[in-house]
Amino acid sequence: MAIESAEHLRNICIIAHVDHGKTTLVDHLLRQGGTFRDNQEVAERVMDSMDLERERGITIMAKNTAVKYGDKKINIVDTPGHADFGGEVERIMGMVNGAILLVDGAEGPLPQTRFVLQKALQQNLRIILVINKVDRPECEGGERIREVLNQTFDLFVDLGASDEQADFPIIYACARQGWCTTDLDEIPALINGTKKGSLKPMFDTILKTVEPPKVDLEAPFRMLISNLSYNDFVGQLGIGRVFSGTVRKNQPTVRRGVNDADQPLDENFVATKIYTYDGLKQVEVDELQAGDIGLVAGCPNYQIGDTLTANKEVAIIPRVTVEPPTLAMIFSINTSPLSGQEGDAIQSRKLRDRLVKETRMNVALKFEETDQPDQFRVLGRGELQFAVLIEQMRREGSEFMVARPAVLYKTDANGNRLEPVELAVLDLPEVYASDVTRLFQERRGILQKYENQSVASTGGTSRVRLEIEVPTRGLLGMRSKYLTATRGEGLFSSQLLGYKDHRGEIIHRINGALISDRDGETVEYALFSVEERGNLFVGPGVKVYEGMIIGEHAKENDLNVNCCREKKLTNVRAAGAEILVTLRSLRKMSLEQYIEWIEDDEWIEVTPENIRIRKKVLKQNLRSVKRERD
Repeated sequence: MAIESAEHLRNICIIAHVDHGKTTLVDHLLRQGGTFRDNQEVAERVMDSMDLERERGITIMAKNTAVKYGDKKINIVDTPGHADFGGEVERIMGMVNGAILLVDGAEGPLPQTRFVLQKALQQNLRIILVINKVDRPECEGGERIREVLNQTFDLFVDLGASDEQADFPIIYACARQGWCTTDLDEIPALINGTKKGSLKPMFDTILKTVEPPKVDLEAPFRMLISNLSYNDFVGQLGIGRVFSGTVRKNQPTVRRGVNDADQPLDENFVATKIYTYDGLKQVEVDELQAGDIGLVAGCPNYQIGDTLTANKEVAIIPRVTVEPPTLAMIFSINTSPLSGQEGDAIQSRKLRDRLVKETRMNVALKFEETDQPDQFRVLGRGELQFAVLIEQMRREGSEFMVARPAVLYKTDANGNRLEPVELAVLDLPEVYASDVTRLFQERRGILQKYENQSVASTGGTSRVRLEIEVPTRGLLGMRSKYLTATRGEGLFSSQLLGYKDHRGEIIHRINGALISDRDGETVEYALFSVEERGNLFVGPGVKVYEGMIIGEHAKENDLNVNCCREKKLTNVRAAGAEILVTLRSLRKMSLEQYIEWIEDDEWIEVTPENIRIRKKVLKQNLRSVKRERD
């Protein structure tokens, strides 16, 4: 076999904790790589193409692009930074030979930094450390930057990096302004503008550090599908790296995949179209050679992890494996009285097909049947991952219902119950530390580390970093409570540690629900008397039905209320003026907050226009108002 290096290619991914600047850096790499014209208008975070990504300001799906630098082509994969989308990071590691590890110059390495770095080291990728946001006031003087560098090096050592991996190049960058340097002393001049900077040192470091892919052009064609795309003209597209050989247009090809029962499955097809990346564009080519990353059309049944080969005799590439899920959520068809009035009330078959399609495109999600023919179980990583899937389906026009996430337990060899445990890392003002610690202790959390942040890293304010080991079920509903406790000034991130002994009962929600006892439309007069019993979720003029939850009761039990009662008209003139009926402010909750709030006997009803919560048993005479504990 003629193994050689594809010298003109470099394949890298950009990995980091959420909001450390990955997508902003890719923006400027594309700009300075000549992808856009000088006068071309380009949106910020151009790689965040999904509406949900732009709205939330986070990357959800891993995406490919390519930059030309001189006579070299650099294939770049932008990855998510949120722990719930870790599966996106894991499945693209096999496509690349190197990684840019981005670390915030003020915050330092955080839990997801550890997770993505661990995966990159396991794949023996060459790492380039980029300390970003060095223009922040906390980084002035360079003291905090040196601290972050030492913390990152300690992380490499802690994760068992080899001597070669631990000898990583270091770049200091301001992705927002599009410059970087390898010299710490140059940073002040770049910040104040006396010296003009660019990303040229980063391009040069990539070409010097990341090895070109080793290829065998004479071997039979093999390609691993790591991502999926769709084209209105040619249909489904498989995205991946060619490991050996060459694939040409109209070449007979075999998809080596698995069926629904995970049994091997071979499917013959013709590669009708072949594309490669040029900036953000997919450019049609006649062939795709080993080492390059591209797209192949011609098969409508691609799944992530499939191997495309020239024939059935060629050995397949091991399928992509990711960390197992820790949460499960039931999806059901919409059975409420308002079903079909605001969207497409899909049948169980369509709901099943949509969920199966999602799990094929996202290897971090798993699909399971249930005992009920119209209910299906989806297994995933976290609340945010489920919330994004629900929001996507909602925007497609579907109506359906979802239940409260359930933690996936295990049993050890001695029959003891095990549950997933996570390490929550909290960065917050010191004045709130005692309240936050008590909040987590109520959720069976155990404080592992209490660390005072240096004045340089916090801009002169007194902040602390807490590390708390807490069960995954204790984190359900915790983010909003934590932000409230820290007045919005706290940073929250977590990482799965594994399965440990069950820690006992956790009280999820103390208060009961205010439940409508009839069908109709809410009236302000009726709501005025109801709100004395608790907090309202709905205002006047809202359609309700028996069993729909309209608020949170001030006491532990559930309470059925009449929220449709109108004031009776009489012919008796009142002595004084009518009392003006005004409601207190309503408690508006997002989809994630509803997911955190509901109990096991409740559904979230999702439609394109509204999100409602209801009891699973609608008729009040068939359910108890006394709430059961877990």
